[in-house]
Amino acid sequence: MKLSNRYNKVNIYTSLIVLIITGVIYYVVIHFILTEKLDRDLAVEENEIRQYTATYHRLPLPASYLDQQISYEEVKEKAPEREFVYTTYYNAKENETEPGRRLITTVNLNGKTVIVNITKSRVESEDLVRIILFITLAVTIILLLSLLLINRLVLNRLWKPFYSILSRMKAFEVTRMENIEEEPTTIDEFNELNRSVNAMAEKVRKDYKELKSFTDNASHEMMTPLAVINSKLDSLLQTESFTEQQGALLEDIYHATGRLSRLHQSLLLLAKIENNLIPDYQDIDFKEMVQSKIRQFQELFERDNLVLKENLEAVELKMSRYLGDILLNNLLSNAVRHNVNGGQINVKLTSTRLTIANTGKNTMQNPRIFDRFSKSAESEGMGLGLAITKQICNLYAFDIQYEQVADKHIFTINFNS
Repeated sequence: MKLSNRYNKVNIYTSLIVLIITGVIYYVVIHFILTEKLDRDLAVEENEIRQYTATYHRLPLPASYLDQQISYEEVKEKAPEREFVYTTYYNAKENETEPGRRLITTVNLNGKTVIVNITKSRVESEDLVRIILFITLAVTIILLLSLLLINRLVLNRLWKPFYSILSRMKAFEVTRMENIEEEPTTIDEFNELNRSVNAMAEKVRKDYKELKSFTDNASHEMMTPLAVINSKLDSLLQTESFTEQQGALLEDIYHATGRLSRLHQSLLLLAKIENNLIPDYQDIDFKEMVQSKIRQFQELFERDNLVLKENLEAVELKMSRYLGDILLNNLLSNAVRHNVNGGQINVKLTSTRLTIANTGKNTMQNPRIFDRFSKSAESEGMGLGLAITKQICNLYAFDIQYEQVADKHIFTINFNS
């Protein structure tokens, strides 16, 4: 969820809760004020009855007015205390019952206590409260809609520089050595973000140059002594006669030097892939590349009596041809190396995925199969082939999966992950 949407959501919910609470309080206060006013009117009527009784020594006649009724009754047992109660009021003119407020009090007349019931209609007060409530609800709804609309318009404009900076950061490529153009804005935080982004980009470019320089120098400096060692070994093997023990030692040195050379090249390749130092993107015919790689492996298939089944569809991918060749070479080499004599290799290519399955030993599935130097005990490789394959897939946002079904080892690359 976008920050602006989250802000709108929190703002609307908070405003709604506050308005509901204040509306309820407002309703209760207005209701209390109107009830107090009604009670004061009833108290005025009570005083008038007391004054009339004291002056004329008799009660006023019971009366029923438009919004008020007065009635009397003699005290039969104990005189009730003076109190205000909610009751109903019968409106003879409208012929309907309305909400009312009653004052129950007593007066003394000629030594007798008389109960006086003064009832007033509350319909006007209730109507006023209802009108106020509807107005409050209408104002609340209008305020919330206005708040939502203003927030949406204002926040979209307010956050426009942020999204502009974000889109430029996404488009930033360290290999192009370009600056991230600053977005002009009057917001201090976004200006600070502009400066921080450019400072970060400059540091990334500097680190990239240093890493590229280190990789190139390391590749050159390490390959030179390895080449000298191999050359001297070749000369030594050609110019001298050795005992069987010396020959075995020299052969071990020769194989170890070759293994070190391959390890050096693989680790350098991994570093280049991880740091995106192979930028030769191009549209390649992946079907043609798979067919070409299968032809290169044909002799190995025949040597181990492997049966190849292929089902290839036309697919075009945007990637480095060099890395695509390494990707296919590692997967097919793995399928040949870990197969059994007379086994099968199935290659299937569709517009969305590449699947390479091979028969092999029914071993336990290794959850770290794509980690560096992760290999089975009987493997003669260095454990970097699948790690390089995984890094190539990560570079192009491909998803590579491995599963073992019975004696089949299946590698699947999803192009549209």
